[in-house]
Amino acid sequence: MGISVHCDIVSAEKQIYSGLVELVVAVGELGDLGIAPGHAPLMTSLKPGPVRIIKQGGSEEVFYVTGGYLEVQPNLVTILSDTAQRADDLDEAAALEAKAEAEREFVNHSGEMDYSRAAAQLAEASARLRAIQQLRKKH
Repeated sequence: MGISVHCDIVSAEKQIYSGLVELVVAVGELGDLGIAPGHAPLMTSLKPGPVRIIKQGGSEEVFYVTGGYLEVQPNLVTILSDTAQRADDLDEAAALEAKAEAEREFVNHSGEMDYSRAAAQLAEASARLRAIQQLRKKH
């Protein structure tokens, strides 16, 4: 059994995960983060995307977060997000449709199109698909 740290993944609705992990990988504002036991204290914002954890004993689990914050303390890693869910629960067809819809908005733009909203929708749909792809790699 490897060295581990406690990890909590919490959404606005509920706690999604709580347990011992050997590694947490998330998408921070400045790039991917790998958090292992003994990591220096840290607080950073997260981009929408997958969060991968390697549990104590080596099994892996993938989650999707819509952004939020990651905090590292000496014995605890906390991820807070408005929305978080297990990648197993993501609907790939819905994510593909959302991505296609956002792309259509860019192509068929009108004078009243809200570019920032369309870009955010496209980024979120793409992030959901990345989480699904990471889950497939695991299997």
